Amino acid sequence: MPTLSPLRSFLPRRGPRLPTAALLLTVALLAGCAIAPPRTDDPLQKINRKVYAFNDRLDKAVLRPAAVGYRKVTNPPVRRSVSNFFTNIQMPITIANDLLQARPSDALGSTGRFLINLTIGVGGIFDPATKMGLPLQTTDFGITLARWGAPEGDFLMLPLLGPSTVRDVWHYPVDGYFFDPLSIVARTHYFDYGQYYLPQVLYVVSMRSQLIDAEGFLQSAYDPYAFLRDAYRQRRLYMLYDGNPPAEVIEKMQGIDQQGFDPDELLQQQKQWEQQHSTSKPAPSKN
Repeated sequence: MPTLSPLRSFLPRRGPRLPTAALLLTVALLAGCAIAPPRTDDPLQKINRKVYAFNDRLDKAVLRPAAVGYRKVTNPPVRRSVSNFFTNIQMPITIANDLLQARPSDALGSTGRFLINLTIGVGGIFDPATKMGLPLQTTDFGITLARWGAPEGDFLMLPLLGPSTVRDVWHYPVDGYFFDPLSIVARTHYFDYGQYYLPQVLYVVSMRSQLIDAEGFLQSAYDPYAFLRDAYRQRRLYMLYDGNPPAEVIEKMQGIDQQGFDPDELLQQQKQWEQQHSTSKPAPSKN
């Protein structure tokens, strides 16, 4: 049986735009199970691992300290309001991609959610739309390309941005330039001191602060890079199929449909690999 199926009860119908943030939340859900050496194709692995190491160093030096400081000077209601605001202000990205995917009913529901939270929710800092039966459903241009048949391409680990693929990477320039209200405001207004960067900085720090409680799960993985990569691909698969991917698609991604695949042999390899690494890897820090 495909090992992805337990995620169906946890993952949203369509996940958030920022891949790294939602991805680490998925990692937290997956972390209870050991991950064997991945069977997925990763021809750029050597380069990707170097970029991952760079991102990890940058996170420890800059992003995590900023997120820790943000948590110290704010309380949960304030952080929730900030998160609600950024989630709502980016809804035009979802609305535009719903239309590009020929899903007018989804676009209408997302528009209703955006307007309700923008007005009744006081600019989006509150979320009355969810209580009114309009749950958050987000998508992006990478999913739009996938729905129109674009292949996934190789896995990419991007500097600063994190996991992506050759197909998904296009959502950054397209969504960011054409559909992101914050980007449009920054591009069309003049600021003397670069104030247009402040909302983006606050957004990144806010998202990173949400992951502090879950980051220990990633640190406990035998191979954090592989764990992050496979969790990303799984999450994108669930987004593409609205939380219910066909079993044959899951099997294809995991290599189960390949000729000569032996699940018993794979299980034995996994056990051996875990035994070798469990004695050599130090326990994750609790700090």
